[in-house]
Amino acid sequence: MEGRSTLALVVESDKVVLLDTTTALGELDWKTYPVNGWDAITEMDEQNRPIHTFQVCHVMEPNQNNWLRSGWIQRQAAQRVYVELRFTLRDCNSIPWVSGTCKETFNLFYLQTDEPLSAATRFRPTDYAKVDTIAADESFTQTDLGDRVLRLNTEVREVGPVTQKGFYLAFQDVGACIALVSVKVFYKRCPSTLRNLAAFPDTVPHMDSSSLVEVRGACVENAEERDTPKLYCGADGDWLVPLGRCVCSIGHEETDGYCRACKPGFFKAYAGNTKCSKCPLRSSSHDQAATICHCDKGFYRAIKDPSTMACTRPPSPPRNLVSLINDTALFLQWMPPSDTGGRKDITYNILCQRCDGGDGDGVVTQCEPCDPDLRFIPRPLGITGTSVAILDFAMQANYTFHVEAVNGVSGLGVAARSLANVTVNTHQAGPALVGVVRKDWSSQNSIALSWSEVEQPPSDFVDYEVKYYEKEQEQLSYSSTRTKTPSVVVTGLRPSTVYVFHVRARTAAGYTAYSPNFEFATAAEDIADQGQVLVVVTASVGGFSLLVILTLFLLITGRCQGYIKARMKSEEKRRTRFHSGHVPFSGIKTYVDPDTYEDPTQAVEEFAKEIDPSYICIERVIGAGEFGEVCSGRLRIPGRMAIAVAIKTLKGGYMEQQRRDFLREASIMGQFNNPNIIRLEGVVTKSKLFICLSVCVFMHIDLPVMIVVEYMENGALDSFLRTRDGQFTVLQLVGMMRGIAVGMTYLSEMGYVHRDLAARNILVDENLVCKVSDFGMSRVLEDDTEAAYTATGGKIPIRWTAPEAIAYGKFSSSSDVWSYGIVMWEVMSYGERPYWEMSNQDVILSIEEGYRLPAPMGCPVTLHQLMLHCWQKESNQRPRFNDVLSFLDKLIINPSSLLALVNDVQSFPDSPEDMPDYPLFISIGDWLDSIKMSQYKNNFLAAGYTTLDSISTMSIDDIRRIGVCLIGHQRRIISSIQSLRLQLHHIQQSGFQV
Repeated sequence: MEGRSTLALVVESDKVVLLDTTTALGELDWKTYPVNGWDAITEMDEQNRPIHTFQVCHVMEPNQNNWLRSGWIQRQAAQRVYVELRFTLRDCNSIPWVSGTCKETFNLFYLQTDEPLSAATRFRPTDYAKVDTIAADESFTQTDLGDRVLRLNTEVREVGPVTQKGFYLAFQDVGACIALVSVKVFYKRCPSTLRNLAAFPDTVPHMDSSSLVEVRGACVENAEERDTPKLYCGADGDWLVPLGRCVCSIGHEETDGYCRACKPGFFKAYAGNTKCSKCPLRSSSHDQAATICHCDKGFYRAIKDPSTMACTRPPSPPRNLVSLINDTALFLQWMPPSDTGGRKDITYNILCQRCDGGDGDGVVTQCEPCDPDLRFIPRPLGITGTSVAILDFAMQANYTFHVEAVNGVSGLGVAARSLANVTVNTHQAGPALVGVVRKDWSSQNSIALSWSEVEQPPSDFVDYEVKYYEKEQEQLSYSSTRTKTPSVVVTGLRPSTVYVFHVRARTAAGYTAYSPNFEFATAAEDIADQGQVLVVVTASVGGFSLLVILTLFLLITGRCQGYIKARMKSEEKRRTRFHSGHVPFSGIKTYVDPDTYEDPTQAVEEFAKEIDPSYICIERVIGAGEFGEVCSGRLRIPGRMAIAVAIKTLKGGYMEQQRRDFLREASIMGQFNNPNIIRLEGVVTKSKLFICLSVCVFMHIDLPVMIVVEYMENGALDSFLRTRDGQFTVLQLVGMMRGIAVGMTYLSEMGYVHRDLAARNILVDENLVCKVSDFGMSRVLEDDTEAAYTATGGKIPIRWTAPEAIAYGKFSSSSDVWSYGIVMWEVMSYGERPYWEMSNQDVILSIEEGYRLPAPMGCPVTLHQLMLHCWQKESNQRPRFNDVLSFLDKLIINPSSLLALVNDVQSFPDSPEDMPDYPLFISIGDWLDSIKMSQYKNNFLAAGYTTLDSISTMSIDDIRRIGVCLIGHQRRIISSIQSLRLQLHHIQQSGFQV
């Protein structure tokens, strides 16, 4: 076995070092080929540590090929490794008499193996894969040598992916003067960390630098999950925004990222990230990790009392209880207890006993509960006030009333009841002198009553008192009238209402007891009278309302006209620039470019609704955008059903310009309202975000700027179609195109130019509705002669962009129509890449020469003709979006027009001018080279296809039969054959032969 690396691993915070020649002890035992090529020099530094340097400088001799190979390096957990080289390199011009073979670069290679190579293994340079050619940023000269000032270069290169257990590094010199000072090999990782009380282990990023590694965390000790804690490890060893979290269990609080037990005298009753609380008043805890503080003796907590509430006790009795009796009622009044027990939920209960019978001295001998007919106003139990009225009591009786004060802890423990007592005697009233009360007659507003008298009324009789009130409003509020005869007419009553009447007599000695209750009703209201009254009232109210409305209308009209004029003047100032495709239809509002605002944040405030961040629940990360993560979640606005949304976030550390660029898209989307345009729900610009987990537990995260849009379940149209190749009917695909055309018609009528219309920027919902999105490219072009103009959102997409926009930066609704034709081609080819592997420059040149994309396999002739119409070179010859929409509607109404496929085309345009000018190729090989299918040259030749004419009749079955198995390759070849058919037909009709 050859030299295995025996270096110990050095672990740094975000990387693991597999090799570092500056820390190696002893000889490195690296190999040189040939032996006299590289020189290994080992010196000792001031700390007596070895310094390993490798040098080569055979610049005077031609044809140098010197190799230096490291020992075997175990990759450990790495999937991609990084090599950091520190070296010096001499300038060839500073070396006298040097030949023309002097170089100023060297090459880095690597070789993967599962085991170290044996010593007998021959060194073969062809086994090694090249990583890169290394050049120096700074070289040194002879003067530098004299001054002993060498210019040290540092270069880092990525090696990988590495899949075997280890690898070798090799350095090739081809004639340079180099000193390799140090070599450091490491791989990146996301270091172990604690986030939201969850521990995440060291994690190595995926081999694919564009994908994230999802890592589940484990809650720290004495913590519990609120939702699965997750972090995403990025390719650069950075942890992304965490999802989920853990919280400290009961009896524990968060301290320095861990959950510590509450100290004695403190407690925590609920799991969460709050601190332990000091024991409330009149309670204590004596152990650590207390979940509740126990009440002191004589104090209590009610069942519904929170554990944070102080312990309390029952109240003392009510104070100063007094009674008052008059002709009709008995009143009890008292004052609140002097000690409420520390609570505010004081109520009172009235307990009643009737004590009858006694000796001549008035001593009560027997008591029993009061008669149930006794009425308490407002009620006998649970009184919140400090008084009560008692009705229908018996005359010449003794009552004892107990008023009890209670609170939430009354009845707990052995505390005595808090009672206050009072005894009331009702002997002051004489016997009743009224018999049965009768109703003689009644009307809507009055009742005539009469009653019988006792046979011999007392000589000191004065009069009668009639007391009455509405039955539905039993309360102390009542009315009364007096009469000297045993009859009365009570007036001023309400129609169709039941009244309760009591009658009692008055003598010189005072009032007698009331008669029993008698209930009588007034007559119903006459319907005819009601109608007359209603007509009069309605007419009066209607006339008055009309007068008010006319007055307000005149006032408001005048004010509105003034306001509208002022508003239009203000809008005119702002609307100085906008993209105009064609004149907007009447009734369609005009798009306002946010860049015309002096302060772009005003555009956001005007066109985008600010959302309270507590309404947003982020559930998971679904991707990464230019400015930050893209997440899915739910929007829960009070009073509305929760909806699924996508949330674009602006990552931390942004500059103000980045924030403006990020929110610019929201100020654009906020102006649109169309079912085929992605709907903006709103923005969050002023608050912190509340991340909502699956159980909707909230936590703060500093992502202060967000754009919230509706969630499209099926994602981007191109990837959606690629994963469902061949699963839709042509009519369904046309329906998708129609939805896009509806959205683009709306945009063009507003005077808005999209500029980045492509299938990747069309989103698809669960009902296959396609909606236009991604408005980042849409802004006024600056002067720039470069074809790949860099705009907000990325470079101009050459494959989707019209020629005049590429060449001159002339974007319009017509250039969007060109892009729409490309989107049609993408839909019919199920997401295939336009122009396949052709370079951008080849695409530009081919379009200038007249080449247009051939129809995808299975594409109806009518749709390909529409595509070609969209790809007219002159922009004014292209259809408008409303023309496209009208054409698609006709196809949908008449599906038979979609039956004729380009594969089976039998008819051709009448004149060559109607045909695109496709390039021709002189051989099968040239043709296959042009479509990047040169690997099938032998297949075609072996099957006897040697001329363009011979392949023009091939079908998809013929393509399969000669050995083309991949569906994508089949589609590309047959599409090109269809194009050739049209070219050959054009040429033959012109009188030429191929």
